[in-house]
Amino acid sequence: MADDVRTELQDGVLTLTLARPGKKNALTQGMYAALGARIGDADGDPEVRCVLIAADGDTFCGGNDLQDFAAMAQDPDLRWQGNPLLTALTETTTPVVAAVQGPAVGIGTTLLLHCDAVVLADDARLSTPFADLGLVPEAASSLLLPARVGHLRAFAMLALGEVVPAARAVDWGLASTVVPASELLATALSLARAVADRAPGAMATTKALLRDVGALTARLDVEGAAFVERLRSPEARAAFERFLGHAG
Repeated sequence: MADDVRTELQDGVLTLTLARPGKKNALTQGMYAALGARIGDADGDPEVRCVLIAADGDTFCGGNDLQDFAAMAQDPDLRWQGNPLLTALTETTTPVVAAVQGPAVGIGTTLLLHCDAVVLADDARLSTPFADLGLVPEAASSLLLPARVGHLRAFAMLALGEVVPAARAVDWGLASTVVPASELLATALSLARAVADRAPGAMATTKALLRDVGALTARLDVEGAAFVERLRSPEARAAFERFLGHAG
């Protein structure tokens, strides 16, 4: 799965590119592991002063790979044991920037809540249609999203699957700025380099002060247990069959 996550380090910026455009950059278990390992290692690497998450193709991230979900749901011994990407995003003190184009679905949106700056292309669309799959929020989004946008908007996104276009996402505080798609990566790289140019110790401490890692970790565990329970539910099974049938 290493080929599905491309890595480049330049000028203090570690760029992690989701490189599975034929599958809308849907995340597999291997990609979670690769992303988690690389973000987790960043704190101990003095060459890395900022992480930039980007994606190939016309979709930032189509969510979790549903084939993976369907296979996991068949495991009678499945238990919540954490997710390496979510753990790394929660615990890292290295600033994280995201460059988002097109649809950002499910984890493609919730991971942005852990980023310190988010640049959207003007065609970006954020959505978290968990209930449509018979599932519940993850990535501590049930804590972070209402804190960011308020309960009513969070419910509209997490329960009703409301799609939030780029300009509205900035208005709601879900993103830093919107740029033409042709300027997305250059703008995000410039921002990431500006972060990398600052004193790294001060940046790391500032980020740590802005986050309550204990509260986020506790919410990850509560959500994770509920997510696994829902993954096995008849509602989720029917949704997977429906969506995978359409995909086939």
